[in-house]
Amino acid sequence: MESALAQLEQSGLATWIRESGVLYGYPLILFLHTLGLSTVVGLSSAIDLRVLGVARAIPLASLQKTFSLIWAGLALTAATGTLLFIADATKHASNPAFYVKLVFVVTAVVTLARMRTRVCGAEQRGTLLAAASLGSWFAALSAGRLMAYVSEFVS
Repeated sequence: MESALAQLEQSGLATWIRESGVLYGYPLILFLHTLGLSTVVGLSSAIDLRVLGVARAIPLASLQKTFSLIWAGLALTAATGTLLFIADATKHASNPAFYVKLVFVVTAVVTLARMRTRVCGAEQRGTLLAAASLGSWFAALSAGRLMAYVSEFVS
């Protein structure tokens, strides 16, 4: 497994991302990852907070329209996250915070999908899902941020 990660990390694309030094390389990929993630988490949190009772004047059904933006943000985040991973595959794969982040991202996305099918349009349902979604996103973002610090202790 480690040799496969090392090969991935030594690929031309990974080397270019990591070492090119151009603005449209690593910095742009990181920016787009942040943009996609903030779109997903921001819109998801708005739906969660509405389900939990914030801004009751906004019809929950009207938030259905945001799901296309959420899925687009998720696709952008997944694509750029993959590029960021391959640039430092062995480092990320040895970092426990990376796996914690992935678990909570998957949990949050599954919860979001359940929210769409079970809650939108039903005003009184979904408070547990909304709280789980907010908690999962908070944990995923925290673990993602901690990746830079945990790797120092693991190495």
